[in-house]
Amino acid sequence: MRNGIKGIRRVSAVAVTAGAVLTAGAFTAPAQAAAPKTPTIAAKGGFVMNNGTGKTLFTKAADTRRSTGSTTKIMTARVVLAQSNLNLDSKVTVQKAYSDYIVDNNWASSAKLIVGDKVTVRQLLYGLMLPSGCDAAYALADKFGSGSTRAARVKSFIGKMNSTAKSLGMTNTHFDSFDGIGRGANYSTPRDLTKLASNAMKYSTFRTVVKTKSTTQKVTTKSGGYRNMSWTNTNALLGSYSGTLGVKTGSGPEAKYCLVFAATRGGKTVIGTVLASSSVTNRTADAKKLMDYSFKK
Repeated sequence: MRNGIKGIRRVSAVAVTAGAVLTAGAFTAPAQAAAPKTPTIAAKGGFVMNNGTGKTLFTKAADTRRSTGSTTKIMTARVVLAQSNLNLDSKVTVQKAYSDYIVDNNWASSAKLIVGDKVTVRQLLYGLMLPSGCDAAYALADKFGSGSTRAARVKSFIGKMNSTAKSLGMTNTHFDSFDGIGRGANYSTPRDLTKLASNAMKYSTFRTVVKTKSTTQKVTTKSGGYRNMSWTNTNALLGSYSGTLGVKTGSGPEAKYCLVFAATRGGKTVIGTVLASSSVTNRTADAKKLMDYSFKK
């Protein structure tokens, strides 16, 4: 009998212990993943959103107006792509005024267009967005503005840039140039530029161009022959950050170093902007930090 009693006691003890474990488990919440730490960036302004939902994921002085440098060219491309009956294969003859403009403006980056060459609108978009050609921007403004003189056409094109900004709800944006070399009234914000880039990415040609790391394009020379133009993208995220979709770099004495960026991972697309970062290296590092953070949110 004594052995039987010991067995009963042992079973009871096991049952009580198991019950205690089950009871404790019922009141223990499952472990939660720690919220990602908000990153510190060198840029004076930044903004990131979920491109699918529009949800804000990060802000830093997101509505403070700043000089935008060549991120302005996103709007240049957007205005061109919105033209009715746009023929991307129509040809534009490179004028001396475009190359003179590069010489006259020390901060003007160039697609190295050659006077007399005939380049297509599509090629000009590559020259605009990859090497950030201010000569390509000038050619597009001259082509798609309205007026009997080049000055009138450029003014008209910049007017289209501003009317487009207004239609997109970019309330803290104004353009006074086709390329970001402003005359004192060319500004935007991280939030507005992100909004613009998100809209521009709806155009398949824009998506194709800004995702291109480098390209070689055959253009027609003045004499009717051909030459190859090679352009490399200034966006260091391409090839260095998995899932990068684009979008555009910018720099200038006042703008410092800017970057509008977008990437997709795991079916989630994030898009954002950093303005007035401290160097080329830091604007890229800022963007990577913000995207890493945003993909975890």
